[in-house]
Amino acid sequence: MAQTKRKRQTKHRGNAAGVVESRGRTGRKPTTAEKSGDPQKMAKAKAKPTDKRDIPPTWRGAFVKAMFATIVLLVVLLLVLKQSNGALGAFPIVLGAYTVVSYYTDKWMYDRRQRRKALERSRGRDAKAGSK
Repeated sequence: MAQTKRKRQTKHRGNAAGVVESRGRTGRKPTTAEKSGDPQKMAKAKAKPTDKRDIPPTWRGAFVKAMFATIVLLVVLLLVLKQSNGALGAFPIVLGAYTVVSYYTDKWMYDRRQRRKALERSRGRDAKAGSK
């Protein structure tokens, strides 16, 4: 006689010994330090968080800063002058000007910091070379 109830198929979990093996890493790709398994390299990579001042400026970041400053200026102009037409008409012009000024100010500060860091590194090398 034929079987009346079908047995529900489940995913095979485990091997002949009964051990379930993990699928392995499914997230991001491991870094070279993680691949090598060297604990010193991994600790060094984790210990150094990147300083925000060492990231080069972007036009998008400058635009966000300029948008915030322009909105504050717009609110002040609307409250003080009470002339919405003049304030709204100046909004795109001020936004463009603030974006350019913000970007080049950030770039100047970034370049200045990078020059100082390079100078400190070269002084450090000169001091090490002079002491040997």
